[in-house]
Amino acid sequence: MLATFLLALPAVLFIVDPIGLVPMFVGMTGGDSPDKCRRMALKATITAGLVLIFFALFGTVVFQVFGVTLAAFRVAGGLLLMLTALDMLRAQSPATKTSAAEVREGEAREDIAVVPLAMPLIAGPGAIATVMVLMARYGAGLQAAVPVISAILITMVVTYLCLASAQRVKRVLRDTGIAVLERIFGLILAAIAVQFVFDGGRELLQG
Repeated sequence: MLATFLLALPAVLFIVDPIGLVPMFVGMTGGDSPDKCRRMALKATITAGLVLIFFALFGTVVFQVFGVTLAAFRVAGGLLLMLTALDMLRAQSPATKTSAAEVREGEAREDIAVVPLAMPLIAGPGAIATVMVLMARYGAGLQAAVPVISAILITMVVTYLCLASAQRVKRVLRDTGIAVLERIFGLILAAIAVQFVFDGGRELLQG
């Protein structure tokens, strides 16, 4: 369980990328009070956490319904993580999370907590695929569920803390600091993505 947790935590944390969300959150909440920003951050992280936990626990139903093998989903999830990692290495907003149109729509919204903040910025396709792949890799029992759900909960706490103090984080790190952290997270996420693809590809070849 400890080994599973040590892989799950960085995988979920880096794909959600709380630091990378700070500039977008600041841009979308420029005219809102600090109290309102904190409320939206709390609502968004709770919603995203529930979404990720749901897919972690019941995502295997997708495999059964569509007849997709676990190995194929691992490869697909790894490729999706790699696309996100490459964007992070270039210090760009991952296109797999959101589009420019969704960001503009969020800036015009009165409450961005659920859309687009919770989904797709926090609980996006990459994060959903990651928790499903982790659960599929280690089985559906407590040995996988406890570490993966723990990783999700810790990630949501870190995300809330970053968003709740977004102005301060951006002021301290500045754009350069955020870009450096993005690249570090992207490099680690790329390595995790390669491992996912390797594991899934090996199973497909053996099958």
